[in-house]
Amino acid sequence: MLVGGLVIVLVLGIVQLALALHVRNVLVDSASEGARYGALLGRTPADGAQRTRELVTGALSASYASDVTSTRVVRDGVTLVEVTVTAPLPVVGLVGPTGAVTVSGHAIAEESLP
Repeated sequence: MLVGGLVIVLVLGIVQLALALHVRNVLVDSASEGARYGALLGRTPADGAQRTRELVTGALSASYASDVTSTRVVRDGVTLVEVTVTAPLPVVGLVGPTGAVTVSGHAIAEESLP
């Protein structure tokens, strides 16, 4: 009886960890893809943010795509497009209390040649 309870708690913990990692990985991948899309010649960072929202909504739900920002930044003389997503991170299943996770994706902005 005690061993069965311990095994159930262990399995539920592993499932919860897998769920949290899945959510985080989807957010990271979506932010990176949105940054690459927004960095294309003729696109804007807003296009990248919209693409990120579409990807997150398709893979998880619209509630995870409510806080997506995108901007151009310069780091070490290189212009980048940065997409940042802040979303709930499920702490107890998908219906329990949640934490928050913030992820970002970067891509080098394409520029036309003079």
